[in-house]
Amino acid sequence: MATVSIRHITKAFGDNVVLQDFNETFGDGEFITLLGPSGCGKTTMLRIIAGFERPTTGELYFDDTLVTGGKTFLPPEQRGIGMVFQSYAVWPHMNVFDNVAYPLTIQKISKDKIRERVNRVLEITHLAKYTERFPNQLSGGQQQRVALARALVAEPKLLLLDEPLSNLDAKLRESMRFEIKEIQKKLGITVVYVTHDQTEAMAMSDRIFLINRGVVQQSGSPEEIYNTPANQFVADFLGKVDFFKGEVKDGKIVIPAMGGQSLPYDGPRTGKVDVAVRPENISIADDGPLTGTLEAQYYLGDTDDCRVRVGDALVRVIAPGWDYRLLHTGQPVRLAIREFMVFEDDGTLEKMLEIQT
Repeated sequence: MATVSIRHITKAFGDNVVLQDFNETFGDGEFITLLGPSGCGKTTMLRIIAGFERPTTGELYFDDTLVTGGKTFLPPEQRGIGMVFQSYAVWPHMNVFDNVAYPLTIQKISKDKIRERVNRVLEITHLAKYTERFPNQLSGGQQQRVALARALVAEPKLLLLDEPLSNLDAKLRESMRFEIKEIQKKLGITVVYVTHDQTEAMAMSDRIFLINRGVVQQSGSPEEIYNTPANQFVADFLGKVDFFKGEVKDGKIVIPAMGGQSLPYDGPRTGKVDVAVRPENISIADDGPLTGTLEAQYYLGDTDDCRVRVGDALVRVIAPGWDYRLLHTGQPVRLAIREFMVFEDDGTLEKMLEIQT
């Protein structure tokens, strides 16, 4: 397996700096996700690790071996990596077995050894009964597993995945998340995974690196960056959240948009603040501190996705699905907030939440 050490890597295309001082270590056997909006630099970082791009500055090590830096540049085929792309990239004229065996065939490994390793990886990826099928006889999820098996059969030290599930439908994406994670745990392999899908990142990662405009905004476990985001961008990108402008006064936060209603607060912030509330942390309750009117509700089966008008503010509330039968549009309600986040209002909220396209 491999530890990946990224030491002060930057990457610029002309005057456009797409990565700024990326300085991190990915541990042996970790499942790392590079998460962020389109154009943030995550795929560029993956391509630098793979050897498809050279950084402008900085060094890259696999364990103690320098693979990129100064005059050293190890080409992709010498890095001991496996890679799975967004497109399946399986050979249409080869059956499943031959597709998976291809990396070993070009290495001129013996037929017995090829058959042994291919059969093993086909078992791991649940493809053993499809060995004679051709890609046009497979579902999208099965084709993606073929691409994954082909990347694994060469027994790479490091597996790189570039948005491999984005072409699948919602149900297949969900099942493949767990399959990839189970394979990674079974093999103990180091994985670097690129996605813009925060649900994928939350479900699969040991650590997430959330990137915006080429800068790592925060890294940590899914729980850490979801519950204790470093800034407003992180809070907004990972999960659902509403922001409200407020001011700390006498042990509470007064929110003008809510008609001057307030939330109790004993934290360290003072003066003007940005209050961030996740809708699952709000409930409709008889004794809630906020009063409003139920403006809309959307039945989603397991949840009732509500909008409550509080003063001039529209507050999103994720209620249990059965509440849909108990509530009706236009009724007055009270809201209780279990937890909320408070950031300094330094005038940059709108800029931080502006996502690149």
